Amino acid sequence: MYEEKAMKIVGLEIRLYAPWVHSLKEKRMIVKSLVSKIQNHFHVSAAEVGEQDVHQTIVVGVASIVPHRAQADRFAEEVQRFVEESTDAQIMDIQTEIYS
Repeated sequence: MYEEKAMKIVGLEIRLYAPWVHSLKEKRMIVKSLVSKIQNHFHVSAAEVGEQDVHQTIVVGVASIVPHRAQADRFAEEVQRFVEESTDAQIMDIQTEIYS
């Protein structure tokens, strides 16, 4: 009997807006801090994935392996809540992808 794969990969792309940032150096400090906090709290892969040359826009990607769809949805909600609490930057958009 064929058993459906249970493991899922969840990927998030979080777009933030930080209007007070006026240099790439300042932005890098914020991104480095946020990525480090996400990695340490959730033990996942996280990195800046876009808009590296735009001062006030931050795009962070987060990826994790979870056992099933329900946990993928819960993980996405937890990461969003954590990011909201961990930075003064405003979340503009979150894209979530779940792969089997």
